[in-house]
Amino acid sequence: MNTTTPPRTVAEYLEQLRAALAGADPALIQDALYDAEEHLRGELREHRGMSEADVLATIVGSYGAPEEVAEIYVDKERQVQQALRSPPPPPRRTALGRFFAVGADPHAYSALFYMLLSLATGIVYFVWTVTGLSLSLGLSVIVVGILFAVVFVGTVRVLSLVEGRLVEVMLGERMPRRPLYAELDVPLLKRIWRMFTDPRTWSTLFYFVLMLPLGIVYFSVAVTGIALSLGFILAPLAHLGWMMGLVRIDWATDNDFNSALLVPWQISDPLLLVLGVGLLFGLLHLARGIGKFQGGLAKALLVN
Repeated sequence: MNTTTPPRTVAEYLEQLRAALAGADPALIQDALYDAEEHLRGELREHRGMSEADVLATIVGSYGAPEEVAEIYVDKERQVQQALRSPPPPPRRTALGRFFAVGADPHAYSALFYMLLSLATGIVYFVWTVTGLSLSLGLSVIVVGILFAVVFVGTVRVLSLVEGRLVEVMLGERMPRRPLYAELDVPLLKRIWRMFTDPRTWSTLFYFVLMLPLGIVYFSVAVTGIALSLGFILAPLAHLGWMMGLVRIDWATDNDFNSALLVPWQISDPLLLVLGVGLLFGLLHLARGIGKFQGGLAKALLVN
């Protein structure tokens, strides 16, 4: 039974909706609040002759009370997540089985691709952030600089949504699909002031600056791991091609030095193959762990 006082303003409705969604994913809460505010304020604009309380009383009957809307969003989110979730792999009883089970996890491969992509996105985010901040501060004494700063912050919000989509698709972390709602009825200067005083604006800028060093680390780890693992796996094939005359390898001229270092191929080839496979699956485990860390970092700094 609903014992909450019926909301008389849009702000009260949103507060009750936020309270009803307490404990839900922050990204889901942001999307639900955006949809509700967009619908409610659209209805207010269409019924300008009525008071806000009367309009809300009419809307609640069709759109739903905050508790009902929250229940619908949570239920729909649960259904979507269940539909998108890949079937769980059969349980592995041994440590070796659990180690190789990562090969069947699609999130491990998408996280590895994100690591390769992060260098490019990190450069774009870093360059745009540093350039935008420098120009905004340098030109702040003239009107053009103020206008540029407003446009710059607006593009940062758009880029945060783009990064959120990348994080959700590749890393599996639920991110907002709606921006923060901009009240059209609020004076422009007040909306701009809210945009600059919003803590998420500055945490997003910090995230973009942080993505360059993280992108360098992610890219280096991914490229090095892929190169080493594939190199070790393909080394026995290269040796086989050399033995068959298909591949030519120029050894050093000092045969005594080489004979002291080279391990017989009957031992080295299987060891290299095992080492390469182990490195490859270890890289997938590392990529999955980095994906979880990066998803949590994005959720903490980009979600309102």
